[in-house]
Amino acid sequence: MNDVLQYIPHRPPFLFVDRIIECTAERIRTEKTVCADEPYFQGHFPGRPVMPGVLICEFVFQTGAILMARRADGAPRRLPVITRIRDVRLKHPVVPGDVIQADVRLQDHEGPAYYLSGQVAAAGKKILTVEFAAMLTGNL
Repeated sequence: MNDVLQYIPHRPPFLFVDRIIECTAERIRTEKTVCADEPYFQGHFPGRPVMPGVLICEFVFQTGAILMARRADGAPRRLPVITRIRDVRLKHPVVPGDVIQADVRLQDHEGPAYYLSGQVAAAGKKILTVEFAAMLTGNL
């Protein structure tokens, strides 16, 4: 996890990336083990916990932020901000015990704007796909 912490400002309980599996200049894969004691499971849904789709998206966005920070290489640390979310598709639920992997690809980079696509899978099943844009703003 320490490798993750050097690239993004997110911290528990709002850190959703456990580890970086692989990273190139154009693509990154990360992983998260979904634990039963995650605070959102208390209310979503009692007796039948399901990870909220927006938090699965956040997992993808944090993965993209790591890729952006690694590409910025040596620049002052900046705050990653989502500027656009398109075409989110949720295909299967995520429940405690799942190990989810995000695969984010850089589609284009223009000035401070990054255009990315991402998907999440667990046990070989596609969970979510999304297209998004983000920027690195103000120093941390």
